[in-house]
Amino acid sequence: MKISFSIITAASAMLIISSCVSTKKFNALQSSYNSLQATNSQLTRDGEQCKSNLDRATVQISGLQDRINAELEHVKSLQAALDKCLTSASQGNVNVSKLVDEINSSNKYIQELIASKSKSDSLNMVLTNNLTRSLSKDEMQDVDVKVLKGVVYISLSDNMLYKSGSYEISDKAGSTLAKIAKIITDYKDYDVLIEGNTDNVPISKPNIRNNWDLSALRASSVVQALQNSFGVDPKRLTAGGRGEYNPVASNDTPDGKSKNRRTEIIITPKLNQFMDLIGQGAPADSTGTH
Repeated sequence: MKISFSIITAASAMLIISSCVSTKKFNALQSSYNSLQATNSQLTRDGEQCKSNLDRATVQISGLQDRINAELEHVKSLQAALDKCLTSASQGNVNVSKLVDEINSSNKYIQELIASKSKSDSLNMVLTNNLTRSLSKDEMQDVDVKVLKGVVYISLSDNMLYKSGSYEISDKAGSTLAKIAKIITDYKDYDVLIEGNTDNVPISKPNIRNNWDLSALRASSVVQALQNSFGVDPKRLTAGGRGEYNPVASNDTPDGKSKNRRTEIIITPKLNQFMDLIGQGAPADSTGTH
């Protein structure tokens, strides 16, 4: 009886110790999960804010050409008024000198707008050409570089960037990221948004709830690699995840899913000069008085 009682007592003690260890592990895992959840939420908010800013800036740049066209029409109108003044005696009271000044001011404003837009377009083309020339033929199979509405998009395949089924950067991605980092470093007047994208296949991994989490974590991995391994100023970087909700192809085929599983490095020139010009508007004396 004494032996049986001792065995029961020892077994109970082992169960109690085992329970304590499981509880500590659970609490540690819960704390880690909560931390990851908070980090992911912040990254998602930052990414959405940066995307919103980028969309707004893109619309403003697109409107720049409309402003140029409007100013050209305004110049034509002023020139017509001047011609009428010079040929019509009934318009002798019109201040010809003022009309000439208005034309000159409008022409100067147009040239400033055109010069700013041309400078941005030229820098984008130089950046794109420099990056494309630096990439090998094999790298170009996993990298797509294009310019849309004044913005440079570098699309990287997930097969090249990440370890299989993970958000950790693969060893073979280092060479390509180094070349992209050099371009980013050389062009200091550009901001950089790293945007993760996935296909529509649900993710099933510990501590990754869904494709939102996966895309944000992958973008964050690229941001940290650019900062920690290649010395890119983190103040210029933003990480964001768009999950499965920004596809570039149909998810109904393997090829389409492969294209959707990508990370985009979006490089945009700082738009202060455009915003200053747009904020100033046309010269104050360009009233179109006839």
